[in-house]
Amino acid sequence: MRVRNLVLLNLLFVLHTVFSPGQTSIHIRGWNILSESTPDDIITISAANSYNINHLQLSHDLVMDLQELREPERLNKVSELITLAHSAGINEVVIWDHALYNLKYYPGQFKTGPGGTINLDNPDFWEWFKNDYRSMLGLVPDADGLVLTFIETGARAENQYSEKLKTAPEKLAAVVDAVAEVVCSELGKKLYIRTFAYTDAEYRNTIGCIRHIKNSEVILMMKETPHDFFLTHPDDKYAGTINRPTIIEFDCANEFNGQGIIANTWPDYIIRRWSDLIRRPNVIGYVARTDRYNDTHLVGTPNEILLYTLKRFTEDQIVTAEMIYDEFITLKYGAEAVRYIEPAFRRAYNVITSSLYILGTNVANHSKLDYDPYRSSYGRHVSGKWLDPPVVYVKHGVNKKFHYWADIIEHISPARYKAPDETLSIEAPMALSNGWVTPEEKMNEAYLKYIITEKSYGVKQAEIALKKVTNAHKVMDNNSYNQVYNLFYRTLITAKMYKAVSTAYFGYRIYAQGDKFQTEWLKKTMKLALDEMLSLADEIDGFKEKVPRGQWNWRGDAATAREYYDKITGTGWKEYGGIIFKP
Repeated sequence: MRVRNLVLLNLLFVLHTVFSPGQTSIHIRGWNILSESTPDDIITISAANSYNINHLQLSHDLVMDLQELREPERLNKVSELITLAHSAGINEVVIWDHALYNLKYYPGQFKTGPGGTINLDNPDFWEWFKNDYRSMLGLVPDADGLVLTFIETGARAENQYSEKLKTAPEKLAAVVDAVAEVVCSELGKKLYIRTFAYTDAEYRNTIGCIRHIKNSEVILMMKETPHDFFLTHPDDKYAGTINRPTIIEFDCANEFNGQGIIANTWPDYIIRRWSDLIRRPNVIGYVARTDRYNDTHLVGTPNEILLYTLKRFTEDQIVTAEMIYDEFITLKYGAEAVRYIEPAFRRAYNVITSSLYILGTNVANHSKLDYDPYRSSYGRHVSGKWLDPPVVYVKHGVNKKFHYWADIIEHISPARYKAPDETLSIEAPMALSNGWVTPEEKMNEAYLKYIITEKSYGVKQAEIALKKVTNAHKVMDNNSYNQVYNLFYRTLITAKMYKAVSTAYFGYRIYAQGDKFQTEWLKKTMKLALDEMLSLADEIDGFKEKVPRGQWNWRGDAATAREYYDKITGTGWKEYGGIIFKP
């Protein structure tokens, strides 16, 4: 039986700290608030001191572009949060920005390039550009700097006209250096530049830009994963390898994985990524997203364990997931709760990766149930884009190796999303050039059974987790128990809904291929799933407890289930000839 003695664990930690030959040097310990809900933002800021947070970012619904602060209400809200954060001991508060803005933002006198593009060779444009930044930054004098996204912005700098700047990286670097001249050189504030790319080719463009940046004070901010925050993506191979100080952006709020509305309690996952990234030569810190809009803040919820994991592992890399579970659960719910709550927390990762993912690739539209028509699930978001070879071994009761493209996407993607259109041609050209995908319907009973097996596994794990939580009621106060119970109840309902809807939806795509595909097994399986979809939708509607609302509306999945039911049994999808399921 493994040791659960917190005194011993803490003693080991102290001994390691005293006798180890030095720890990784991390200077920036940051959080990022996305929500514009001031009461919820205050909850997060109030907890920052206990996490030794010295860097705070305000972004998304608060401010995405600096120009937005010309709106008095938004400016007042951001200014108040900056003051509050400074008062709470956070000495560096930075706000988000994107450059260039939409082309129409810039005066016509500068748009003399082909097609009305900006003439980057006009020195008057750059003077106007810098004056504009001086004006906008003057609105928030207490802000300590900017986080600048300079890739994939409104008026893409690389598409503007210049004879002097010969390449896209040079144009991008010119924008960064112009902003840095005002932010760093003139005002003495910090400038973090945030990278973003959909493909390896775009990453090479970004890296080329960074090499052209002249201002030595510019700091990089790079995600834990390439492109976006998917659990099955590899670590970003570029992060920390470029010769500039770099902070790593973590999504503890799980934009694509439940947004804190369902269980996201996986310190093992955070430690696995951070243990790699923290040791890379140019990494000087981290920043973690703390919410996904509105009232989805992690602080004060079971999912806060992800923020706690980053704190503890940053302090010393001896910390294990086992220690995190024991410490966090003891601190929040008492030592007696550990034996019940830890097994529930541990199951969350497998529940989510077997529910919101299909055979190793995410299929949840920003956590929303949305198989069709969400194209990105079948191209842009496929983890195989970043793996060589693009293969995955799927557990979850399936226990089989798959090729991401030739096996998974070829079968689960609608035919129209495998056509050589802009998405695949640009973002996954190898899938086309190697003949891994074809614009034909390939869904079949073998793959439907893989999906049902995986989803059944997720449901079983969610049921076990909820049972463990239920057993903890006797050792927890009612408020804490209800919070944890409701989180895992929503997780179970979500897992069940994904099983039912995926069975009916992918089954329908087999059914729509014609009479010879409409086996008795398929019709019986689809009928049971369709009935369960309606039952689960009613159960969601009947859930009376308050549910956090982020970008994803958990209750909205009930409407999606009914929509799919109506299409399968009433109208059909036009892409499948309007075939209607008749059991």
